[in-house]
Amino acid sequence: MYRAALGEDTGWLRAHRTAVITIEGHCDERGTREYNLALGDRRARAAKDYLMASGIDGTHVRTVSYGSERPFALGHDESA
Repeated sequence: MYRAALGEDTGWLRAHRTAVITIEGHCDERGTREYNLALGDRRARAAKDYLMASGIDGTHVRTVSYGSERPFALGHDESA
């Protein structure tokens, strides 16, 4: 699922070589604030690493972790 989305992103970034994007790392509220920020950072960096391995210039990809402060999906279990 995520590889397909990142594959599409790779294609778009290749077509728009001057674009700069920000990848956001999100978590749910389980765990401490510090743990969730670190997890969000690892998730965002993993996506950036994938794009870079696909030939995208890393200087055009920024990352930010919101941890549980700004959840991407609402919910309180693994499905979220």
